[in-house]
Amino acid sequence: MTEADKYISGFPADVQEVLKRIRTVIKDAAPEAEESMAYGMPAYKTHGKPLVYFAGYKNHIGFYATPSGHEEFEKDLSKYKQGKGSVQFPLDQPMPFDLIKRIVEFRVKENNDKAAEKKSSKKKAGK
Repeated sequence: MTEADKYISGFPADVQEVLKRIRTVIKDAAPEAEESMAYGMPAYKTHGKPLVYFAGYKNHIGFYATPSGHEEFEKDLSKYKQGKGSVQFPLDQPMPFDLIKRIVEFRVKENNDKAAEKKSSKKKAGK
């Protein structure tokens, strides 16, 4: 059992199902991502850089895709309560799994592009 499994198992069964599905969406959209725990919640990284995090609460799921992930989907996220780099998806409303998938895919591309740019600039500096 991973730390993320232990984290998810601490919630009521109905919330566990939502958290498990979010985890599956993330893993499917970012199969190369490393799963760990950070800030007390499941966290995902690619190229050693943060991708997304999620957390369960009494009345909502907190989803954290860094400020850039939230800025890119500002219109889609506008109906949800937000903070800088965070959004709350209420548990009494349908969970926007497709939106979560699109945000994760965006963040994967963003991290991949940054890693490729860094690799390219290192090659240029070495020549």
